[in-house]
Amino acid sequence: MSEFDENYFHTEAYAEVSFEKYSQYWWSNRFYALLARKHGPKRGRVLEVGCGLGHLMTFLTDRYEVYGGDINEHALQEARRVAPEANIAAFSAEDLSMFPDAGFQIVICKHIVEHLPHPEKAIAEMGRVLAPGGLLLLATPNLDAPMHARLGENWIGYKDPTHISMKTATEWLKLIKGSRMQPRKVFTDGFWAPPYVDFLPLKLQKLIFGAPGGIQAVMGWSVLPLSMGESVIVLAEKLAT
Repeated sequence: MSEFDENYFHTEAYAEVSFEKYSQYWWSNRFYALLARKHGPKRGRVLEVGCGLGHLMTFLTDRYEVYGGDINEHALQEARRVAPEANIAAFSAEDLSMFPDAGFQIVICKHIVEHLPHPEKAIAEMGRVLAPGGLLLLATPNLDAPMHARLGENWIGYKDPTHISMKTATEWLKLIKGSRMQPRKVFTDGFWAPPYVDFLPLKLQKLIFGAPGGIQAVMGWSVLPLSMGESVIVLAEKLAT
């Protein structure tokens, strides 16, 4: 897909993102790694589907044998530089045929499925490569998010034109269950994309609206209900065959 090139990480939803240490981006990657370490098996193989620039994997290579992939060639080059200990290859989320059945103890898919023309294929493939008892960690925008109803077309989920498969939490959970994975926790990541109101300065909105999600990210918790955030985050277990 030509839209996923080096420019992608400097435009649209990424236009104002800082990739520096301790930025919101850095804390987000650390948060998802903490979730994987806390709720997944303590050892084994991890697959990040859509690894982007590779920063999330750097939080996991000390404990796990880490694999990652993307279709963005620029991202793959950066990921190999950022996470040299990971095993990185070019592949589509909808086709994981290079990997065997039940080959991974943890599969992570952070804000990828909304970009796919056939996300149901990707979820089925993730279920296939996940070992029984293994952990799926999936995050994606939630069409039922309260700020979607408030902001309409100005909602953060629509700022990236490559978001072509947007669904409600219920729809995503149905796909996950249909691939023999049982959701164990369903929560959100807070309100992190102001402005939400017109009468407060942006910096104050970031502080007020962002505090719950920020605290959760720092602590590695999974407690915010779907009514308090933009995304749906699912921790699911692969069922035994």
